[in-house]
Amino acid sequence: MAVKIYVVGHKNPDTDTVCSAIAFAYLWNKWKETGAMSDVMKIEDEAVPAVQGDLNAETKFVLDKFGMKAPEKLLDATGKKVVLVDHSERAQTLDNIDKAEIVAIVDHHKIGDVTTPNPILFFNLPAGSTATVLKVLFDKTGVQIPKDIAGIMLASILSDTVIFKSATTTALDKKVAEELAKIVGISDLTKFGIEVKGKLSEVAGMTAKQIMMRDFKDFNMGGKKVGIGQIELLDLSLIESKKDEIYEELVKKKTEGYHSVFLMLTDIMKEGTELLAVTDDPKVVEKAFGKKLEGRSVWLPGVMSRKKQVVPPLEKAFS
Repeated sequence: MAVKIYVVGHKNPDTDTVCSAIAFAYLWNKWKETGAMSDVMKIEDEAVPAVQGDLNAETKFVLDKFGMKAPEKLLDATGKKVVLVDHSERAQTLDNIDKAEIVAIVDHHKIGDVTTPNPILFFNLPAGSTATVLKVLFDKTGVQIPKDIAGIMLASILSDTVIFKSATTTALDKKVAEELAKIVGISDLTKFGIEVKGKLSEVAGMTAKQIMMRDFKDFNMGGKKVGIGQIELLDLSLIESKKDEIYEELVKKKTEGYHSVFLMLTDIMKEGTELLAVTDDPKVVEKAFGKKLEGRSVWLPGVMSRKKQVVPPLEKAFS
């Protein structure tokens, strides 16, 4: 008897994690229909996309623009068959993941600490977006991408690479984005990218806590619990009046067993990040980035990516 396979991204979902869940569920079901992966996998169950939290303004805009429904919410993996996209860290995945059957992982981050008892489909590339990785899977298995799926994948790439300004951007991301843009009928990628990222800059009506937690991830660094959030803005002046409140929320968050809590305030146009920090050891910031904290923050020019420019140096500093 066929059961559902839930395709789900990380906690505090962003556009790439949500849209990649939708795109991979579509691809999986096409594999089931066509037998495109029958030489290595027996696919009998239908895939459905899921999310672990509420959608942000950017993701809502992208789904609305391309006429896609928001995935259902899933928080507990107990008794489920799941595919993990855009993450492989236990701290970022479903509760009770050990009580689930993981059938596939598709990602573009470092390999995390999620393990499986059996061999699975595991596909990971050091690209700027999981959507880019998925495009390779579509192409390799001969599955055509419909316009709506191409649209949300394109938006995901532009979002995760910060319109190709992030250090995570690869030549493959740009090539794939151009190919998807042709399917969608979009000629100006920069204009569309600013339209997408502009939605994430809309913070009016958001509380300081909502801003802090919008894209917040937990990490284990040298045995210590570390939290790193990020908010990308067209101009940091948009949150200037809320900085004190945001910092107080970081202080509160740290009491939840964290050694350090950081928030990246990333300025898309200036191409840099103001890093807010609440930590038991301020020296880890200097060790990681070669700059001392100036009060409660430090400006990091050229730093746009948490994955490539913040997490690795912090992990090294904590080791």
